[in-house]
Amino acid sequence: MAEDFEDTNKTEEPTQKRLEEALKRGDVVKSQEVNTWFVIAGAALVLMAFSGVMSKDLTTTMRGIIANSYDISMDGPALPRLFQKIGSEMIAAMAIPFLVLLLAAVGGNAIQHRLVWSLETLAPRLSRISLSAGLQRLFSKQALVNFGKGLIKLVVVGSVLTALMWPERGRLEALTHSDAALIVPLCLKLALKLLGSVVAMLAVVAAADYLFQYRQWYDRQKMSLRELKEEFRRTEGDPAIKGKMKQVRQVRMRRRMIAAVPRAAVVITNPTHYAIALEYERGMEAPVCVAKGVDAMALKIREVADEHSVPVVENPPLARALHATVEIDRQIPPEHYKAVAEVIGYVLRLRRAVSGRR
Repeated sequence: MAEDFEDTNKTEEPTQKRLEEALKRGDVVKSQEVNTWFVIAGAALVLMAFSGVMSKDLTTTMRGIIANSYDISMDGPALPRLFQKIGSEMIAAMAIPFLVLLLAAVGGNAIQHRLVWSLETLAPRLSRISLSAGLQRLFSKQALVNFGKGLIKLVVVGSVLTALMWPERGRLEALTHSDAALIVPLCLKLALKLLGSVVAMLAVVAAADYLFQYRQWYDRQKMSLRELKEEFRRTEGDPAIKGKMKQVRQVRMRRRMIAAVPRAAVVITNPTHYAIALEYERGMEAPVCVAKGVDAMALKIREVADEHSVPVVENPPLARALHATVEIDRQIPPEHYKAVAEVIGYVLRLRRAVSGRR
């Protein structure tokens, strides 16, 4: 039961690795309302900044065609050349506005997440053509939210647009009797007014929808306890294996230290809690620690030293200090040179005295 609970209940916050994996497979925060807002805002910008230039260029082109229509040849290759000329003029007039709209569409995605190139979302899946999966998506929480958003947008936008256009009904009716030259400026003014209102309203809708989509996406990335443990094992390694490896390293270190004790010049003890084996020969810059330990290890170092006739000197302060400051196969720190030199000098004098008696 506990394992089932760990597998099914995703209550843990997602790790950074989990979020990066979601991004790589194309599972990102995406609000369609944000994209819609950027496109409509881009259209309003295009209409406001480029409508005059576009209409002027296209008007000049069409006016020239109409004014010289009687002189335009429609025979043979002339007609394709005419269409090519009209098409090139239209493309030239609409190139910059089209680029603005394209950048707005890309910006709507880029502002929500960094650009992702993933083929996983395009891979065919049987679940996409499954009737049961389709019904689940159709009546899912996300589908109901989208339906509610659509109704709210329809009602709110429709109400605001009606409120804006209702006072203009008299002017719109008068357009049927007005000069054609007055229709375009009025329509442009009303279009900008409507687009500005829509952009302002959709900004609120887009912000709210993005927060909702982010919350949905973040909850979708949450992990169960088992998933969290598995990821920890993959990234940090299995704790049991790491503990075993540490134990093996410690055993190897003990064996290596015990094997190095016979070549030590002296073993300094505490007398039973600490033991430090130092190697020193003429020509060495300073003594080197070849073994050290506490309690059981210290006792083992003393036993090996006794078996191989290595002098054992009791000096508790020096033993504790050396154990705390020197590492295996490292020279002793300079601050202990004098004390260690006195010990080694004492050992050498003792050896000479023993040799003389012999």
